[in-house]
Amino acid sequence: MAVDRDRVAAAVRDILVAIGEDPDRPGLKATPQRVADAYAEFFSGVGQDAAEPLAHTISVSRGPAPDTLPSGAVLLRDIRFRSVCEHHLLPFAGRAHIAYLPGEQVVGLGALPKVVDVLAARPQVQERLGEQIADTIAAALDARGVLVVLAARHECVTMRGGRQPDAATVTIAARGELAEPSARAEIMMLVTGTPA
Repeated sequence: MAVDRDRVAAAVRDILVAIGEDPDRPGLKATPQRVADAYAEFFSGVGQDAAEPLAHTISVSRGPAPDTLPSGAVLLRDIRFRSVCEHHLLPFAGRAHIAYLPGEQVVGLGALPKVVDVLAARPQVQERLGEQIADTIAAALDARGVLVVLAARHECVTMRGGRQPDAATVTIAARGELAEPSARAEIMMLVTGTPA
């Protein structure tokens, strides 16, 4: 479902009036439409299938090294993302780190950021976002394990309430073999450190 830009613009105009502003003054006249355009981008993931980017897998056993199954993790670090917190409709942004233990199928690395983008482009909370990313990858691939680490700064923490500009939130979602802390220790070291 596409964002109804006309309704968003009308609602923003009402908000401006409600806070005591004049939505017709020169500085605000185009604001309702600007916000509507921004919301169309911010919430473009609503109704989209997050697993669609994972639909095209690559067979390991029928690939360039037949009869060889990967034993180690595939890790993609530092995927930038941004989302909007559903509690205050304020942005949060950070980096996602995704690892999975492949089975017979792997996926092109470019597909993983697309999954993050689709799921982040919805009203979200970081805790659920990480779980949704892990569930999507676990369900779409025959992965033996999945680990998703998100680190983000939330404007609802940095700009309001306690106003902690340096505070960051880190969440971890794990599935399969990587649900055991000892099994994910090496990956966590690669996420937080620098690989050789």
